[in-house]
Amino acid sequence: MTEAGREKSTGLRHGWTTGACATAATTAAYTALLTGEFPDPVSIDLPHDKHPTFALARESLGDGTATAGIVKDAGDDPDVTHGALVSATVTVGGPGTGVVFRAGEGVGTVTKPGLPLAVGEPAINPVPRRLMTEHVAAVAQRFDGTGDVVIEVSVENGAELARKTWNPRLGILGGLSILGTTGVVVPYSCSSWIDSIRRGVDVARAAGHTHVAGCTGSTSERTVSELYGLPEDALLDMGDFAGAVLKYLRRHPVPRLTIAGGIGKLAKLADGHLDLHSARSQVSFAALATLVADAGGSAELVECMLGANTALDALQQCAAAGLPLGDLVAAGARKTSLDVLRGAPVEVDVVVIDRGGAIVGRT
Repeated sequence: MTEAGREKSTGLRHGWTTGACATAATTAAYTALLTGEFPDPVSIDLPHDKHPTFALARESLGDGTATAGIVKDAGDDPDVTHGALVSATVTVGGPGTGVVFRAGEGVGTVTKPGLPLAVGEPAINPVPRRLMTEHVAAVAQRFDGTGDVVIEVSVENGAELARKTWNPRLGILGGLSILGTTGVVVPYSCSSWIDSIRRGVDVARAAGHTHVAGCTGSTSERTVSELYGLPEDALLDMGDFAGAVLKYLRRHPVPRLTIAGGIGKLAKLADGHLDLHSARSQVSFAALATLVADAGGSAELVECMLGANTALDALQQCAAAGLPLGDLVAAGARKTSLDVLRGAPVEVDVVVIDRGGAIVGRT
């Protein structure tokens, strides 16, 4: 596997997501199905103009079906799926059926609501699905195929690896999720990430910016950028380190701070957590239930909050009941932020988004 680069500020080597590996395996398998030959290595196109190539670790061609496998390289990130064999079996589908996804061995199935996939669907997230669909279309166009295929993704020992993740608690049973939004695994490093946040504030101040945004990820960054028209050097890649942003701004203030992120991470901030990583803080559904009760929600809705599967599930139930949980979470996150700032001259607003980047709460 090539093009796994080193991130400039940390010196750590980037890797590739399970979604990128599944896309590459799908591309190789469908190419073999149409041509009789597996491209090895196989190249794919990822967001942000990245074009990695992957060596095949497994290939099998039969009548109307082909399988390709790739060993995942997570770079220097301590990823539980590093070294796992990610395979895609592509089978000819019925005319006009398009691309159909199935969970193979080691890939989970969604069994509870509140995730970005419907109950009963294989746990292959939306962006990897889009990437695989786009690459199938490209291969079909190049080699005169129909693009009607069934893609079964599997991960060797995925069921065992999934026990080390939150999948079972989230109702994803039978294996792992196929994840990724950019295809790239950024190595997790607390000290270097926090240092990067501080340097980001420094750069923004030096540029004379009076408004910066701390974003938990690329989706929230895009939403805030579109909402406020902020320049790139005013956007802080906060990740899970909300406390690092707030504490540094307490000592080095900027007149206005926007905090943006998904409902789950900002629900943790509203509950007083400053480290939003899933390994170190969890969404408190009891806290969400209290927010709903204090806002006049019904006893039945409060009980639903206590039994919610995810923060997104809670948000959807409140929306159906006409109660703006996103706004309540935003207000709570703002209060926590102001408490940490301790009177520093920083105005704070909060933007809560869903997984697609739509704004579901603001204060």
